[in-house]
Amino acid sequence: MQENYFQQSTLLIGKGLPAGGPWTPAALAQQGPALLDEQVSLPAAVLSQSALLHNLAWMREFAQAYGCHLAPHGKTTMSPALFRMQLDAGAWGITLATAAQTVAAHAEGVQRILLANQLVGRGNFDLVADLQAHDPDFWFACVVDSAANVAALGAYFAARGQTIKVLLEVGADGGRTGVRDASQADAVLHEIARWPASVALVGVEVYEGVAADEAGVRAVLQRALAQWQAIRAAGGFAQLPAILSGAGSAWFDLVAETFAVVAKDSDAQVVLRPGCYLTHDVGAYQQAAKRIEASNPVARRIGSSLRPALRLWAYVQSRPEPGKAIIGLGKRDAAFDAGFPVAALHYRPGTGTPVDAPVHWKVTAMMDQHAFLQVQDEDALEVGDMLCFDISHPCLTFDKWRHLLVVDDMHRVVGAVSTQF
Repeated sequence: MQENYFQQSTLLIGKGLPAGGPWTPAALAQQGPALLDEQVSLPAAVLSQSALLHNLAWMREFAQAYGCHLAPHGKTTMSPALFRMQLDAGAWGITLATAAQTVAAHAEGVQRILLANQLVGRGNFDLVADLQAHDPDFWFACVVDSAANVAALGAYFAARGQTIKVLLEVGADGGRTGVRDASQADAVLHEIARWPASVALVGVEVYEGVAADEAGVRAVLQRALAQWQAIRAAGGFAQLPAILSGAGSAWFDLVAETFAVVAKDSDAQVVLRPGCYLTHDVGAYQQAAKRIEASNPVARRIGSSLRPALRLWAYVQSRPEPGKAIIGLGKRDAAFDAGFPVAALHYRPGTGTPVDAPVHWKVTAMMDQHAFLQVQDEDALEVGDMLCFDISHPCLTFDKWRHLLVVDDMHRVVGAVSTQF
């Protein structure tokens, strides 16, 4: 049944496809091209079906244990098929970052969207107001951290005869957006109160990932919790239950622990927003997972942790000198802001099964279409060999691909997902 998520009718165009197209995801699944038999054009981004399903179930169980709802941050994948997987598995909604992303997700059937960002500017107001005007069942909320933004929202949506739902964003000193202190929060709340018909305060939001360390994360989470409690005590929310939301992909455990004090309160709706859990990585999020496994009792009880699901396959293009291999994979294919891709598997076509890549194989530099792999002189690595790479920071890898192939544990293609960047 899960394979249906990877068999959308969208026509796929671009790199990473088998010969003999055009292809749709359903056609790919029926044909079942074998990546190891060189039936797929490389480089190719692939998703492990088993890892996706494992991660989906793991995070659902984690959130449920704390009485939290999930609104995965869709900017990571911008993939309708993956959104649908998450929603069908019980996600409360999808989080997004821009008005354009909101339009794209709504067009694919997403009916509840939390914009974890300020909605600023007439063009962006128009996009959201048009969606609300044409779809009365569409639920949308954004965050606010300035009286000026609230005033602009209030005037615009009043003129449209609509109400915009907002969450007060709490921020950290030296961080990104969000109110820094009580006086800033009070100014925003005062302005919201001036627009009772067109601006509805429905919760409090925080992005804790901007804090410098665990102590900073805990501090900003406690501020957000206290702010939510103060607004509720003052009767300041337009509706109850009111949302209390946080959690990027690195500190979702601390968010769940901190907000658990109100998670089962009938006046509260705690919403976690991790985006990278579905595909995970071998970089920053893997390190976060190790910390969570060591310190969080729910994670220890669930076990198994999250698994890397997103990988890239590419050919060895050249062995121009001793100790160096040039790989047909570059900045156009993989994120490099949080670390270069990591060689995971080595396969010589026609030789059986892939083997683990030696740990000393290191990507040292990347160009647009090439990666420089440091090897040893005696390593058996030839032009035409296939290498599989793990990645760090899934967000900036997804946005380089119009589609990604979904593979089983034997590296056979069982479908594909498209992206809407």
